[in-house]
Amino acid sequence: MSTATDTREVGPLLRGWRERRRLSQQELSNRSSVSARHVSRVETGRAHPTPEMILHLADSLDVPLRDRNRLLLAGGYAPQYRDRGLDDASVAVVMDGLRNLLDAHLPYPALLLDDYWDVVDSNAAVEALLKGCAPELLEPPVNVIRLCLHPGGLAPRIGNFAEWASHLHHQIVHRAECTHDPRHLALAAEAGAHLTGTPRTAPTGSPVLALELTTEDGGRLRFFSTSAQLTTPTDATLEGLHMETFLPADEPTRQRFT
Repeated sequence: MSTATDTREVGPLLRGWRERRRLSQQELSNRSSVSARHVSRVETGRAHPTPEMILHLADSLDVPLRDRNRLLLAGGYAPQYRDRGLDDASVAVVMDGLRNLLDAHLPYPALLLDDYWDVVDSNAAVEALLKGCAPELLEPPVNVIRLCLHPGGLAPRIGNFAEWASHLHHQIVHRAECTHDPRHLALAAEAGAHLTGTPRTAPTGSPVLALELTTEDGGRLRFFSTSAQLTTPTDATLEGLHMETFLPADEPTRQRFT
C-alpha cells in the first residue's frame, strides 16, 4: 500500500534526476512540452502527477527503466517495467538472437555484457585474449572493466594502457553520472583506484583508439571495438545489455585469427 510519504517523494526524486541532467526547469519544460510552472509544482509536491506524467517526464530525462519503476512507486502507482532474469523463458528469443550474433562475429572476439560490464556470454575467440589472467578474475561474474585494469588481469599486457584505461574510465564515470547507481559509482571508484599514478593520455591521431595487446608468445594484437545495444527494451534487465565486438586493426591481427 502506498503512503502519503511515498506520494510526496516523487517530486524530489524527479528534481534529483533533472539536476543530474544539469537541466533547469525551463529546459525540462522545453524538452517535455510540460509548462515550467507545472514542472515546479510537481517537484515541490503541490501537484500530484499521473503515472503518464511521471513516465513522460522520466522519458524526457532519460531515466533508466528500473528508476522509472521507483518513480512510479514513489507516486503511489504500480511499476510498469518488468525486471526478469536473463534465464526467464519470456526473454529466451531475445537472448538466443544475441548469442547467435556472438557466434556470427567469429573468428573475432565478441562479448555480451550487462549494465555493469559483467560478462553474460562470449564467443570462443575471447578465450585467446584471457590466457595468463589471474584465475580469481575469471570467476563468474567476470567484469571486463576490472579484468582490463587489474594488475592480475590484462593490464600488464595492454601496450597502450594509459590510453585504453582512460577510455574505460571515462565510460564508467559517464555511466555512473547518468544513472547515479551505487554499483556504477563503486565501479567508477574502483577503476579510478587502478589508475592512480597513470597519466590520463589523450588519443593519438589514429582514426580509432585500438586495443594493443601482447600475447603469451610475444606477438601483438591490435583491435578496435564497436558497441551495440537494444534500442527498444521494455524490460529493465534487457535495457542494460550491450554487445562489444572486436575487429582487427591491422593485417597481422587479422591473419592470426583467420
